[in-house]
Amino acid sequence: MKNTLPVIDLSKVDHPEERAAFYTELRQTARNIGFFYLVGHGVNLAQIRQMEQQARAFFDLPQAQKNRLNMVHSPQFRGYTGSKEEITRNQPDHREQIDLGAELPVLEHIPEDKPWLHLQGPNLWPDATALPEFKSTVLDYQHTLRQVAIKLLRAFLVALGQPENALDDLIADPAVHLLKLVRYPASAAQADAQGVGAHKDTDILTLLLQDEVGGLQVQTDEGWIDVPPLQDAFVINIGEILELATNGYLRANVHRVITPQGQQDRYSIAYFLAPNLNSHVTLLNLSTELKQLALGPEADPNNPMLQQLGANSFKSRLRSHKNVADKYYPQTYPQTRNAS
Repeated sequence: MKNTLPVIDLSKVDHPEERAAFYTELRQTARNIGFFYLVGHGVNLAQIRQMEQQARAFFDLPQAQKNRLNMVHSPQFRGYTGSKEEITRNQPDHREQIDLGAELPVLEHIPEDKPWLHLQGPNLWPDATALPEFKSTVLDYQHTLRQVAIKLLRAFLVALGQPENALDDLIADPAVHLLKLVRYPASAAQADAQGVGAHKDTDILTLLLQDEVGGLQVQTDEGWIDVPPLQDAFVINIGEILELATNGYLRANVHRVITPQGQQDRYSIAYFLAPNLNSHVTLLNLSTELKQLALGPEADPNNPMLQQLGANSFKSRLRSHKNVADKYYPQTYPQTRNAS
């Protein structure tokens, strides 16, 4: 099947004779569509296979074991979500998943006016007797993908004529990221069922590993296009935070997943590079030429993402996981819903 997205080779950034052309290609691709395949990423294929194997093994666990890890048991919005439990654009998503963030201790003495700090904390892990290699595999994969994502982020900045550390405040420790293991069951296929509804990612960058089934679609000026799997490549998309930092020069594009038709389930592993909970977006001082090509959004000083990214992340989780919001944040959730 013909690739519908450009293919970017990250290894070119390590070769001085290819670097200038690489930066131009990266900048133009990210501005035009905001999605591309990433090869030359340096992730060991054995590590990718191990992560895929552990993801499938998790979803093969008895339902009762997965239910014990339900996100409703986590004030940090970590853990298992069954089909139709997560909401995108007010519609249920036909997929099951487990969300795994940075493994950090719970913060003590969180101020009432900073509820987003509750997002830091531990994950919910399956029983080690059932999946003895799951936790170590996930943590190692998170570490590896974070390094790739940061390398790519810094390449974007150089391509935009910025210092490579211009957004380091966003990715300062303590690390914030999310690994989402997802299964889209084919048995749930319906004509009107969404695997996940049309949306933009609210993070900095997303690195997606998808299996051979496909189903990912990206919205372009000409309509929806398919993003078929490319063996051992990551699908990269720009998040809203990086879009805002460039005032829309880099494009966070709308995408969705169609529920797989037929007999084969779809599996995907998405890594989201997210901002430090105490950070805010720094607007980059682009050149006059790039500013003239920026698509917006305008730099509204009242934009909450310019003020407190942790609050923005918290609101997103409250809206997507109403059962968790109702249990742990019954006063905060109605305010967030009414303001949305």
